[in-house]
Amino acid sequence: MKHEILAPLVGESITEVSILKWTKQNGQAVKAGEVLLEIESDKATVEIVAEHSGALTILKGDGERVAVKSAIAFIDDSVTGTAGTSADKTPPPPPSASRPTTPAPAAPAASQASLESLSPAVRKAVVEANVNPSQIQGTGKDGRILKGDVMAFIASGGAKSAPTASRLPTINDKPGDRRVPMPSIRKRIAERLVFAQHTAAILTTFNEVDMKPVQDVRAKHKDAFEKKYGVKLSFMSFFTRACTLALKELPAVNASIDGSDIVYHDYADIGVAVGTERGLVVPVVRGAEKLDFAGIEKAIGELALKARNNKLSIADMSGGTFTISNGGTYGSLLSTPILNPPQSGILGMHKIMDRPVAINGKVEIRPMMYLALSYDHRIIDGKEAVTFLVKVKELLENPEKLGLDFA
Repeated sequence: MKHEILAPLVGESITEVSILKWTKQNGQAVKAGEVLLEIESDKATVEIVAEHSGALTILKGDGERVAVKSAIAFIDDSVTGTAGTSADKTPPPPPSASRPTTPAPAAPAASQASLESLSPAVRKAVVEANVNPSQIQGTGKDGRILKGDVMAFIASGGAKSAPTASRLPTINDKPGDRRVPMPSIRKRIAERLVFAQHTAAILTTFNEVDMKPVQDVRAKHKDAFEKKYGVKLSFMSFFTRACTLALKELPAVNASIDGSDIVYHDYADIGVAVGTERGLVVPVVRGAEKLDFAGIEKAIGELALKARNNKLSIADMSGGTFTISNGGTYGSLLSTPILNPPQSGILGMHKIMDRPVAINGKVEIRPMMYLALSYDHRIIDGKEAVTFLVKVKELLENPEKLGLDFA
């Protein structure tokens, strides 16, 4: 009997997924419970496990995008199958020659700000037709745009009036150019960053912090901390603690805008940006305001490991209220981080550099770090943003105020 393997439904708003990698060969014998492949959506990567034993027939190869609940393979339990030793012999994705030599025109830039609010079917119709959703009269509840509204707009000739000046230029392939499909996670990152830039009034304020007090505390306790808790004492737990305490005093930095409402969060779910081979992901440390240093370090360590192994779930990356990004890991001295919507604030950490500074009227060499807070000026005033950053600086330069439970 043949048992179909269907592309999984991995989220309410997701209609397509990509086949990231088959771990079994076409025609190979598989056993129930074995991992067959990895599926990538625009939010997470999940593994598909065999529910039956038998011979595997692969219908969709690595890199192909497929609709959720569509057949991607089947297992025939009446066939033995062949032994396999490598997962690299799966059917290749469709050859590049079968793809168009130039990409389809992008949707008008003016429409990007509202794409996020559209349903997947409507968003797809808008992008494919290259129309501006702000020109379409929605007939759904509360004026929401339906797919029929898009079709009616196109039928009426409205698509012809869509602005062309804002279209992205197309690229004519030349010898030496390589065209590959953009990964789903990269598309999602691009969409969210453009959405943030178009919808939020983003400003960035800067300060610098003397990291010597934190370095001294860490040097004194790191060995005992690791021995007792089984995790390393990193700078991230100090910054996370400082941010949670500052967020209590400046709740607007921890709030979100939802339509005409401001949603205040009486908890701190801190997103921690983690770089992976496939792009930046932001898993969330839940209830960080309730965690001690060891709890924060364990949570961050587990999420970072899952991120690098492509094991993050949708739940791991959903619902953060504030984000911390550490560009200093890569040597960045200063940057202006972009908001992670619907959050209203993000703190950027940077490289620690020895610099001459004035201490009690004398010049000393200190390990200094620039801090950057990007914030949504629609909800956070400049005074609140500066006060938040000064509070974080104060706590880091006086780490005993963080509640050093391990000391």
